Amino acid sequence: MVKYIFFDVSGTLLGKPILFEKINEVLIRFGYTVSIDELKYKHKLLSEIIHFPDRTDESFYSHFNSELLRLLGIVPTEELLKAIFSNCTYLPWEKFEDTEVLSEIDVPMGIISNFNSTLKDKLNQFFGPAFKDVLVSEELGVAKPKIAFYERALERLNYTPDEVLYIGDSIKLDIEPAMSLGIKSLLIDRDNFYNSSEYKINSLVEIKNYL
Repeated sequence: MVKYIFFDVSGTLLGKPILFEKINEVLIRFGYTVSIDELKYKHKLLSEIIHFPDRTDESFYSHFNSELLRLLGIVPTEELLKAIFSNCTYLPWEKFEDTEVLSEIDVPMGIISNFNSTLKDKLNQFFGPAFKDVLVSEELGVAKPKIAFYERALERLNYTPDEVLYIGDSIKLDIEPAMSLGIKSLLIDRDNFYNSSEYKINSLVEIKNYL
C-alpha cells in the first residue's frame, strides 16, 4: 500500500515549454531547419547522458548545446552557442497541466530533486504547501543517480521503500536507482518517447490508479 509519494521536479512537475521554440528560433536564424519534435527527442536523450549540476551556468550549457547540435548534424560554433544561450537563458518555469491532479491526492507528498536550495520557493509559487518534504541534492550532499541520494531521502521518512511511490521522467536518474531500493516507480512520459517501458505513465492523472 502506498503511504507516501515522492516526485522529481524538472520534466516531471515543472518545465520550460518554450525552450525548444527559442532554440529553433536561433537555428532558423543561422539557416538550419530542424523540427520541434526532433529537438525535443534529442534533447531528452542527451539529458539522460549528461549530468546537470545543481547550479547551471553558461559554461555548462555551452557543453550541453554543443553535444545537442552535433546530434542534430550541426557543427557547433562559438557564435551559434552564444546565440542559443542568450535566447534561452532565464526562461520561466511553468507547471505541467496534469499537475492539477495533485490537489486530489490524499497521500503525503514530497520532492527529491537534483536542484539547489531555491527549489522550495519555486515550488511554493506554483503549488503552495503541497509537499511535506523538499529534499535537494545541494543540501543532501549527493545527487541522482547515486543510490546514496535515495537512501538519504528515505532516512528522512518514517516509511519503508515498499510503502513509497516515486514519479520521475528519467530512466537513469529516477527509475533505475529508485527501483534498486525497492521503491515502486513510475516514468512520466508525456511525449511517448519510451514505447517499450513497462513502468511509464503518460499523465500524472494515472497516479491515482496506483494508490
